Amino acid sequence: MITLLDYGAGNVRSVINALERLGESVSIVRSGEDILQAEKPIFPGVGAFGNMMRILQDKGFVQPLQAYLRADRPFLGICIGLQALFEFSEEAPDIPGLGIIPGRVQRFATGLSVPHIGWNGYKLQKPSPLFNALHGDEKLYFVHSYHVVPEDASVVLARTDYGQEFVSAIQQGRLMATQFHPEKSGPIGLQILKNFLRNAGIQDQPEHCPRTTRLAKRIVACLDVRSNDQGDLVVTKGDQYDVREHGTVRNLGKPVELAGGYYEQGADEIAFLNITGFRDFPLKDSPMLEVLKQTSTHVFVPLTIGGGIRDYTDSRGRTYSALEVAAEYFRSGADKISIGSDAVLIVEQVLKTGEKTGKSAIENISEVYGNQAVVISVDPRRVYVHSPRDTRHQVFPTKLPGPDGESFCWFQCTISGGREGRDLDAVTLAVVSEELGAGEILLNSIDRDGTKAGFDCELIAAVSQAVSIPVIASSGAGSVEHFREVFTRTRAEAALAAGIFHRKEISIAEVKSGLSSSLAVRPMPDAS
Repeated sequence: MITLLDYGAGNVRSVINALERLGESVSIVRSGEDILQAEKPIFPGVGAFGNMMRILQDKGFVQPLQAYLRADRPFLGICIGLQALFEFSEEAPDIPGLGIIPGRVQRFATGLSVPHIGWNGYKLQKPSPLFNALHGDEKLYFVHSYHVVPEDASVVLARTDYGQEFVSAIQQGRLMATQFHPEKSGPIGLQILKNFLRNAGIQDQPEHCPRTTRLAKRIVACLDVRSNDQGDLVVTKGDQYDVREHGTVRNLGKPVELAGGYYEQGADEIAFLNITGFRDFPLKDSPMLEVLKQTSTHVFVPLTIGGGIRDYTDSRGRTYSALEVAAEYFRSGADKISIGSDAVLIVEQVLKTGEKTGKSAIENISEVYGNQAVVISVDPRRVYVHSPRDTRHQVFPTKLPGPDGESFCWFQCTISGGREGRDLDAVTLAVVSEELGAGEILLNSIDRDGTKAGFDCELIAAVSQAVSIPVIASSGAGSVEHFREVFTRTRAEAALAAGIFHRKEISIAEVKSGLSSSLAVRPMPDAS
């Protein structure tokens, strides 16, 4: 029986699923006594340091945890479960951590995007059973804005590079903790969890140790999910956002089956975008929760869910906050939530009043779950102008002239599936969303959607240069060269595709093989 410390934030369901896949039974900590009696507790999670420590204190977990850890008993911390072991964090300097490891937690101070999101390598500093059966050149999944700084270098188990070298794993006696997420690191991560669970004292040293590590460019498989005319959930794909073909919804397969297939093929992340029109409250009107639950039992890479994550009042008059909706998705297996049209409305209100309310969905969800859990999905279209003086919006020169020869354009935000244009540009939306607490931008293009003409690199470059959070390029992929182009011409850290994968026109393996000679990519599962 494995004891899991769930403090109430982040996708703990994935850890449970991973442990059960390895044949273990899982018990959730309910009291301090559960901690003291545990044999091999695991403390996973993401979120804000201060919120996490307050919850641990309120639940009466702090003193039992400290007593357990000081007794040199087996323990695995994951992500914030690593950071909690230290004395304090710059994220909440007035709130003490557990203080087991002397040192602090500090924010990344590099010119790179923060959060550090994606697949990166590790440099093992000493033998450890945690890395048994690994080669040393694998990539693991990270998602964090802060990293630990131990005072005693002897506790450092692994280091990773991201603009600077940081500590990515520690070990002190039988206490082990990782900044990366083994439960989201595919087969390699499952092996690491297995090593912790069944450690027989053997300590391997992987045969390879890179001199430096590189963050991989992520290839994201996207599944647009909606109800067809018979009421079944299907994966579909639009042509410039029109998902009907010969009068019926285009059906490209079943969501759970397709997601599982993309995981096996080596997708670095999987995104579900629920484009069903909600008749009532989305958690009642849609079986997407069940899709997430089923997918997360056999897909061990990050899952993003978008659609319907906003404040709702149902037909009975009960009001649900966006935070409540997001929490249900997280408990069902999502790692990130994506906010689309409502992000536009939120930003419009901020620009109108000149101030943040602290009550928007972006602010509330990022405060509890961390900004890395909030993705803003932007659906812009080009608006051409002859001169920057023709509009008050931020204008960019373009190598793709407009219908009347215009040589400038701005990128207009839309809502309602691209059907309604707004008086707001995509660059402003991204910048304000970051200020509100978003951790990633998913950048679509109505003009390129379904065209297979390549990503809109001018749009992606404009947005990625304006923000300091990661940008995912979307819409228009039709060849391997399109992926190479967006990664070399812009600062995009990930690229998303849907139709070309669903129709098997290009495989994820072909994309990664084509990029691997010049860009860092995560090895395919059979090459790890």
